[in-house]
Amino acid sequence: MTPTLRTARLLLEPYRPEDEDAFVALFQDRRVCRWLGDGRLAPEAEDRALFGRILTKVYARRLFDVWAVREDGRYVGHAEIKPTEAVGGHEIVYALAPEAWGRGLGTELVEAVVGHGFGALGLSEVHATVMAANEASMALLTRLGFAHRRDIEEEDGTTTRCLAVVRDAGRRSAPSVGG
Repeated sequence: MTPTLRTARLLLEPYRPEDEDAFVALFQDRRVCRWLGDGRLAPEAEDRALFGRILTKVYARRLFDVWAVREDGRYVGHAEIKPTEAVGGHEIVYALAPEAWGRGLGTELVEAVVGHGFGALGLSEVHATVMAANEASMALLTRLGFAHRRDIEEEDGTTTRCLAVVRDAGRRSAPSVGG
């Protein structure tokens, strides 16, 4: 079962059925979806189906950890860590609602998920893939020790950067994760 994680300001917990509308609103926000997947807005029905799969397949089969991200009880984002063939290891995926941008919450969120990967999952390396144009996420990940590994040239002409952070020998989790 996906565990609950806490940072100084965030609570990462498994999704509940009543989170569906907030989840869909996050992924239907053009300011958010432009940085996810192929950058195109999916039909709302696809996002609702994805939410349903999280509840009925991902959690039921314990495929990977995926969280609703809350600040002061309000849904502000999404996070997951999952094995991905494209990077040959576990990749983090995260998205915050625009009203949560610019306050350091992304740093807390990534630190918590990477810390979970190194700690509970016992990983020695955690990956991220980011559109090269997403300067905010590139800067955040670089600050947290992620290093560029390679680029993927996408069919639409954009570039996706593959990054990774390696667990320090003496560190069991990411730094600064409050609790």
